[in-house]
Amino acid sequence: MTVSPLIWAVTIIVVLGLLAFDYIFHVRKAHIPTLREAAVWSALYVGIALAFGVLVLVFGGVDMGTEYFAGYVTEKALSVDNLFVFLIIIAGFSVPREDQQKVLLFGITFAIIARSGMIALGAAAIDNFSWAFYLFGAILLYTAIKMIVDELKEDSHGDSEGVFVRLVKKVLPATDEYDGDKLFTIENGKRVLTPMLLVMIAIGATDILFALDSIPAIFGLTQNTYIVFTATVFSLLGLRQLYFLIDGLLDRLVYLSYGLSIILAFIGVKLVVHALHENELGFINGGEAVHAIPEITTAFSLSVIIGVLTVTVLASLLSPKGRAQAAVNNAHHEARAYLEMTYRSFEEQRDAMYEKMLAHEKIVDGLPAKYEDIVVAEHSVRELLADAHRVHEARLAFNERGERSDEQPDGLLVTHPDGTVATDPGGTVITLAEEKELRETKEAKRRAREQARAEHAEARRG
Repeated sequence: MTVSPLIWAVTIIVVLGLLAFDYIFHVRKAHIPTLREAAVWSALYVGIALAFGVLVLVFGGVDMGTEYFAGYVTEKALSVDNLFVFLIIIAGFSVPREDQQKVLLFGITFAIIARSGMIALGAAAIDNFSWAFYLFGAILLYTAIKMIVDELKEDSHGDSEGVFVRLVKKVLPATDEYDGDKLFTIENGKRVLTPMLLVMIAIGATDILFALDSIPAIFGLTQNTYIVFTATVFSLLGLRQLYFLIDGLLDRLVYLSYGLSIILAFIGVKLVVHALHENELGFINGGEAVHAIPEITTAFSLSVIIGVLTVTVLASLLSPKGRAQAAVNNAHHEARAYLEMTYRSFEEQRDAMYEKMLAHEKIVDGLPAKYEDIVVAEHSVRELLADAHRVHEARLAFNERGERSDEQPDGLLVTHPDGTVATDPGGTVITLAEEKELRETKEAKRRAREQARAEHAEARRG
């Protein structure tokens, strides 16, 4: 079925409208999305994608509709793997939680642009060179093998910065300090890049690499460029909300890489079989088509993809390794929640939260030695638990002296929203009164930096 330019134009306008809506109403003002907010908007974007699929099914026919859903499910599964890498990059750059939405939206926008370019190139290659199917199939088979090898090496996602970011930092001046969500700031009278811009560069470079695997995968399911584009775009829209919704679940999908490698290998074989049916290479069957192996239908492909993903998710969640990862995640969550409690919380609430944390810590301590690598990988969990114990002991000490911590806030240790305990420059845990003094000093430095920025701007205008 040929899609008219009008339908293309309307589709692109809708996509741009959804991206603009996401930025204006959710990202422009920095905030941390609640679980309810993330769930509602994730469901909405999935609903939009499914509703679009129904329209394709009604107006384009069963074959076209099946191709769309097969492509959408495959790309959505691959996009979840993208979230693993985004999580590592964001953690590596210590992006403030409230600014992570902006970084993710940039990543999604850049991914749409990068993959649109790859779709155009892929469509042109397929239209003009039938051997392109061999190339795409080889790329997917190589990727599938590499995913398994990297997973066995436990090095599937590499470092957080990447070569390109390190190259940028060598060429251009950069700072390690965030200045809100600004991409540039003034440091020592010079205009420098902030980590916010660097993390966006890292995610953008990663998006390009992911496009090299993603686009051949969907071309293995359909050669309809409109279906390839819409399935890809709708799988990316809503990825930001999904990140916050399944943040704690991502690590539990311990077998996701194996499932994705099976899917990519399957689609790679499907592409090679299709290439044989379209064969024009002289050294294969004398340049004639090979029909000995029947083509794999899109309907069968969809059932295989859904089946593999279902088995992968269930195996991850129900396996001992998945449960061990869940135990570590729970301990991490409870320790952070305890540290986030302020002096306004009642003693009973703090004690109940502490007992809950102890229960999860006991489970972690009781994990078999073979799962110690999971605890080590979640490097911050031990630190958070230690900080929580230290804060709890300090509170008990105050109470033993007869000083009610909820009545004397200046006697309490400070805990921040990100779960860290406030310390002075020497590393000593400090109280609210001491933290206030440090905060005032930091504010004075910020004002001095703003003054330097203003003077720099004035000098440039002069």
